[in-house]
Amino acid sequence: MAYGTIDHVRRTPTILHLDMDAFFAAAEQAAKPSLRGKPVVVGGISGRGVVSTASYEARVFGVRSAMPTAQARRLCPNAAYLAPRFHVYREVSEKVMTLLHELSPLVEPLSLDEAFVDLEAGGVADDADSARAVGEQLRRDILAVTGLTGSVGLAGAKMLAKIASEQAKPNGLVLIEPGTERELLGPMSVRTLPGVGPATAEALRKAGIHTVAETAEAGEAELVRLLGRAHGAGLYAMALGQDDRPVVAERDAKSISVEDTFEVDLTDRTRVRAEVMRLADRCVQRLRAAGRSGRTVVLKVRNYDFSTLTRSETQRGPTDDPAVVREAAGRLLDLIDTTGGVRLLGVGVSGLADFTQEDLFAQVATERAAEEARLAEEAKAVAGASAGESGAEGAEEAAERPRKWVPGLDVVHAEYGPGWVQGSGLGRVTVRFEQPWSAPGRVKTFLVDDPALAPGEPLPLVGGGPDATPAGDVAPPADGGAHPAGGEDAARPEIGEARSVIADEAAPSGTDNSAAPVTVEDSAACVTVEDRAAPVTAGDGSPRPPIPAEPPPSGVQPSGEPAMRPKSRSVEPAGVRPPESSPASAASAPEISSR
Repeated sequence: MAYGTIDHVRRTPTILHLDMDAFFAAAEQAAKPSLRGKPVVVGGISGRGVVSTASYEARVFGVRSAMPTAQARRLCPNAAYLAPRFHVYREVSEKVMTLLHELSPLVEPLSLDEAFVDLEAGGVADDADSARAVGEQLRRDILAVTGLTGSVGLAGAKMLAKIASEQAKPNGLVLIEPGTERELLGPMSVRTLPGVGPATAEALRKAGIHTVAETAEAGEAELVRLLGRAHGAGLYAMALGQDDRPVVAERDAKSISVEDTFEVDLTDRTRVRAEVMRLADRCVQRLRAAGRSGRTVVLKVRNYDFSTLTRSETQRGPTDDPAVVREAAGRLLDLIDTTGGVRLLGVGVSGLADFTQEDLFAQVATERAAEEARLAEEAKAVAGASAGESGAEGAEEAAERPRKWVPGLDVVHAEYGPGWVQGSGLGRVTVRFEQPWSAPGRVKTFLVDDPALAPGEPLPLVGGGPDATPAGDVAPPADGGAHPAGGEDAARPEIGEARSVIADEAAPSGTDNSAAPVTVEDSAACVTVEDRAAPVTAGDGSPRPPIPAEPPPSGVQPSGEPAMRPKSRSVEPAGVRPPESSPASAASAPEISSR
């Protein structure tokens, strides 16, 4: 195969592809100093969850996006497993997209963290040198505005620009010079081409085709024979690098849908129907938020054996009426046997339009449902009034039920300030109090229904620090890193000087265990943490002398980091606890993390 310039490709590399590096996980590391440089996995944290993003530290262990969380935990049990905070990611994404729109009016977002930009249309680049300069400046601007990094690919076609950005990861820039496209693509694996998944790659492998060059040499006729006309012809064009697709500023959505995977298979038909109705309402909310309506309602059911069934029903006209979508989804559910158990349910709407066609019967049904709801509320009010104080007590008890604290959730404590949930279980919630611009913070454990603890708002990833925080709130990083929090004389946080909220029942009276390693069990996040950040004080409040260095106890790595395990509990070996008269010795006694 002769190498050279590819047809249908610009002669200048002015199509830019930006892909943020491990976006969700990187945002969590930027927000949580204690997680920087450590494996972080963002996604569904339940047994049936799926990995959304893994940090580069976690990828070393084989963790990848779309992998079941249970498999990820087996590969990397020491990682921090966090629930996604999409409101944070959207806010960061908006800042990145604003920077891209400053370069060109033609910006084609592919997701929250990925987009194409036509630099030529913006008049900011007309050759390789100017395009490279724009790409490097964009990377600097993104880091300054968001605190995160992105990889940039530059080429004369969208497919090539995307391949270039993959080659640039992480935090780099690759420019494919005009005339070198085929030389670059030829030796690459056929999996590099868009649309080539495991099944297609296996079919090509059996035919002796492994690289892009071999795919092009096979010819269109052979690829059509192997893969079918549509896929074979398209793959041949991509192998030749023929990609004249323009950068489109707005991509029109084809459908809007929501789905949920359940930790336990649903076998109760009433429960299944209730979940379908709930998903239908969520789907309509998204539909209306997008200002759209749709003609076709789609129901997706995945059974206990992973078999997936899809049923659809097309309406007379576009609608965004929740009653119409619920009724259609209910009729579709009646067509599917769910007695064996349901693992996943989804409801979607396709055939989107920008207008609605009023359905008289649906309108009447909606009004009737509203009237029934009003009557039910009135009846409930009457029943509540007759119940008297017992009803008020029931409401108070409901309000006092323990809240759900998922790992990664932003929280604020009345005394200790902002932090994030590190884990919860057994009626306790563990919180690490730190800020994006601070050093790794202290860990404290509370009762799940502690009235002083409440969900909080996320802190900005950049723009904080001592100028935006009262003096003494945070301590400077020991390594003088990129997130300074004050001078050398800055005071330690108040939380570091406070005693533990939940005292160790086994500790002798009057003992301050703030310097001892704090081992936290988290049934959801599987994170074990050691904290030696607090200053050591005696019972009278005076400073204790420095504790001499000791060999690390069992369960602690030579680096000083804790040996993190999926399941652990904190125990104290016999004979280690000192007498009550020696609080300094008590504070230095190590806790050993074991099963």
